[in-house]
Amino acid sequence: MLRRRGLALFATLTLIAVALAGCMPGAGRTWNGPDPVRTIPFKGLGAWWDVWDWSPTFTGGSAPQDLADVDRLAAAGVQTLYIQTATYRHPDDVLDPTLLKAIVRRAHLRNMKVVGWYLPQFLDVEVDIRRLSAITGLGVDGIGIDIEATDNADVADRTDKLMAEVRFLRALHPDVPMAAIPVTPIIWEQLNRSWWPNFPYRELSRYMDAWMPMAYWSYRRAGSFPEWGDPYLYTAESVTRLRTLTGRPNLPVHPIGGEGTGMTVDDAARMAIAASDTGAIGGSVYDDRITPQAVYPALGFMRRAQVK
Repeated sequence: MLRRRGLALFATLTLIAVALAGCMPGAGRTWNGPDPVRTIPFKGLGAWWDVWDWSPTFTGGSAPQDLADVDRLAAAGVQTLYIQTATYRHPDDVLDPTLLKAIVRRAHLRNMKVVGWYLPQFLDVEVDIRRLSAITGLGVDGIGIDIEATDNADVADRTDKLMAEVRFLRALHPDVPMAAIPVTPIIWEQLNRSWWPNFPYRELSRYMDAWMPMAYWSYRRAGSFPEWGDPYLYTAESVTRLRTLTGRPNLPVHPIGGEGTGMTVDDAARMAIAASDTGAIGGSVYDDRITPQAVYPALGFMRRAQVK
């Protein structure tokens, strides 16, 4: 069974390679972990937009965020905008590309980096690779791979597809900064081990330039395991556990806190202190639209000038 699955993936990826022009710039290169130059876009203070925030196509013309919000973020000290470029809920590989490119240009004019991100389903390798690869044509500074979907209930196959997609993307785009955006290992390794057992932390760390764990303490406060509702504890443990699981004590980690609704200045300060104490490369809160503007000064302690 495993051999047949591996052969099927190989055949699929071969077809994709031909479709994508048959040129693999990174073919033959070895990957041994984060590159310090490619890690740069993920450093410092970030902010997150998903397709509900900015895409007129996806929201039926009612997207609440626009170019003026890029200016607002720059004024608040945000250094990288993380923007969702597509969704499995819509057939386009890139939503509103003209507007998206304008957002990227505006951010660059305001001395901000832009990282495009996408949530693959790990069902159709070709679709996932096509959409992630399309991000590189938008003028962004990096790619973020949101790793949480359970649409593929076969965990072993889901893992195979994740690694096949990452290896292929790295061979196709060897110099593009790439970050993994996984669920915090506190959940996967302790609170809900059935979500993604045997996650390939060490193997994946060979290809990623940064890790951005989703460490939303608000979920713990509002639901089960309230003992994890402390922003400092949840952030710090997310960083240190990732380094242990990957076997890389200096792994570049940028924790994502939140969610932003109801976040206080004290929450932001405790997250920022945890990022500093653990040597994180920065931090951010999901997502900008629901994050109180009053917390950005406290989050500012995670700006690139303040982090290692």
